Amino acid sequence: MERKSEFDVPAVPVVRLDVPEVEAGRIVKEACTEYGFFYLEGHGLSEEDLDEHLRQCRRFFKLPVETKRSCLLNENHRGYTPLCSETLDPEHQSKGDTKEGYYIGKEIDDTSEKKGWPLHGANVWPNEELLPGWKNHMLTYAEKMHHVAKKILRLLSLALSLPPEYFDDKFSDPLMMLRLLHYDATESKPSEGVLGAGAHTDYGMLTLLLTDSQPGLQVLIKDSWVDVPPRPGALIVNVGDMLERWTNGKFHSAVHRVVSQAGRERYSSPFFFEADYDALVACLPSCCIDEPAKYPPVIMGEHLLSKYAKTYKDEKVQS
Repeated sequence: MERKSEFDVPAVPVVRLDVPEVEAGRIVKEACTEYGFFYLEGHGLSEEDLDEHLRQCRRFFKLPVETKRSCLLNENHRGYTPLCSETLDPEHQSKGDTKEGYYIGKEIDDTSEKKGWPLHGANVWPNEELLPGWKNHMLTYAEKMHHVAKKILRLLSLALSLPPEYFDDKFSDPLMMLRLLHYDATESKPSEGVLGAGAHTDYGMLTLLLTDSQPGLQVLIKDSWVDVPPRPGALIVNVGDMLERWTNGKFHSAVHRVVSQAGRERYSSPFFFEADYDALVACLPSCCIDEPAKYPPVIMGEHLLSKYAKTYKDEKVQS
């Protein structure tokens, strides 16, 4: 599988949230149909806001290993994932992804009727004395991403010739996960099965990615790996498996990976925006007119659990 030269790389679509929705929806349709991803600008967060979030990510990952391991991933899929503990493409990787991570979900208190549901529950937080203000920053940033994601949801509806509020009842209490990622300085060697992140599609609806200035992200387009360079002030949005299922494959869940460069650490922060845990994901009627549904219906939360089990099969969680 070849890697395209800079002269062959297609122009990655840029969607702006500060233009009329109909105009933005048209570009979203093109992007999701042809590429499965796009740059997002006009989202309301300044470059300073984004830089501050990456700074806060670095604060955690600079802590001693034993301190980070005191925050290990729990049964609610929240907390720290050590270096190489995740393997996104086990069939082609010789070792785990050369990255460490941290999951932060919605705060669920003891009074919630969903307390005890899978993927619901308490977050794992480092000691406030070690990282003053860190918890508050992360919760605030996640809420900002939620606000942006809801706007994109309206554009997706318009791109599918549906009312802009079409998905609202399926996202009344959405599953959301903010993740922090630190790729170490290990050089990726794809031919040897060593990668920053193995080739994969995202499991849910939408991913909103913030990345630092280091390159590494690649997307598979027409059997070739294409670099997606960082764009100052922009987020990178990609379609997930659930949106592909809803649209019967009309919107494309992009296969992507991270190829790390020797001697260069990299930081990024994806925000995963998913439907309600118990939402039924089945082919939209308007997408099954010309051909039958390609995918059987699934429950959102059950699908996520099955995927997590495969990528973390050797990693024990803290109860």
